[in-house]
Amino acid sequence: MKPQSPNKLEQMKWSSPLPASKLSQRWEDYQGVDNWEGLLDPLDDTLRSEIIRYGNFVEAAYCSCNFDTSSSSSSSSYASCRFSKSNILPNSGFPNTGYRVTKNLTATSGIQLPGWAERGPTWMAMQSSWIGYVAVCQDRKEISRLGRRDVVIALRGTATGLEWLENMRTNLTPLSNDDDNDDEPMVESGFLSLYTSASRNKPSLQTLLRDEISNILQKYGDEPLSLTITGHSLGAALATIAAYDIKRTFKHAPLVTVISFAGPRVGNWSFRCRLEEQGTKVLRIVNSDDLITKVPGFVIDSNDFSGSYTAAAAGWVRKLVEDMQWVYADVGCELRLSSRDAPDLSGINIAACHELKTYLHLVDGFVSSNCPFRATARKMMNKTLAQ
Repeated sequence: MKPQSPNKLEQMKWSSPLPASKLSQRWEDYQGVDNWEGLLDPLDDTLRSEIIRYGNFVEAAYCSCNFDTSSSSSSSSYASCRFSKSNILPNSGFPNTGYRVTKNLTATSGIQLPGWAERGPTWMAMQSSWIGYVAVCQDRKEISRLGRRDVVIALRGTATGLEWLENMRTNLTPLSNDDDNDDEPMVESGFLSLYTSASRNKPSLQTLLRDEISNILQKYGDEPLSLTITGHSLGAALATIAAYDIKRTFKHAPLVTVISFAGPRVGNWSFRCRLEEQGTKVLRIVNSDDLITKVPGFVIDSNDFSGSYTAAAAGWVRKLVEDMQWVYADVGCELRLSSRDAPDLSGINIAACHELKTYLHLVDGFVSSNCPFRATARKMMNKTLAQ
């Protein structure tokens, strides 16, 4: 979903980079090597800064994509990148990241429209669209601060009509035909279609990423290296699938971390298990007031079939739901936030709850589950001191 600047929020003050001493020495911890143990509740300030920093890369993907529907008459401009690779980050308001964009990424829908629909507005019939980029840290000072050379894959959320249609293809489908058993990893059909589909003149997102990661590993494989895939909404789902595919394709891949904002559910329990077996690390940033994070499908555990259900009835219900191919599983670790905890967000706006800027605002203010927001904490402290 295209983000809109929240009218009721102040312009967010982005967290400034932290000194090298803490991040460079513990960068693997902040990339989730131990599943962010002890860093999420309360939220560690270095991790907070890193989450916001990666969110800025996603914001740059949104800022760089042409969402102007008035350009829909020109198939070459709508949903394309507005800037050259060298200008994506500076023109989006992030000139001093230390990263250089090395690859533009496009996603292609596998949905075949009827002829009359193909002659409709470009925003509806656009088969392939620019969805993000790959950027490699090149600045020596930033590499030293980070403790390694970092590679970022940043992916925006839904924009075109066909992307919306793909989002609604919610049945699970096998990731590959290699697994000949009942325990195969499966993901949402529409997400997989956008990841693997190609057109006559556009390779698939999967092919683009595999080629670029292969080049990066050949060039920098002997250095300390991390691969961070970050996305919002649809981009978060594609980031998770891309992480699985990269670890599966490149047996000696570096630590792969997903920073997921407002992501929907992606795959089944087997998919979750395979991610864990690979060592792929996923941190899902979730706003509990955001409906998108609660779809598609169902998440079922053993507690869902207790109480008044007999064992036979429970088994029948479980099999029915599983046969519908709508049984999903949440992946990775979760940082759960809530718009209701932010004192400067008046009321719950469904669209605003999903926006990337809202998520970054909540991350910036979150303290812990016991004291959810820094502004609230300051008020409580001032009240205590005044007594």
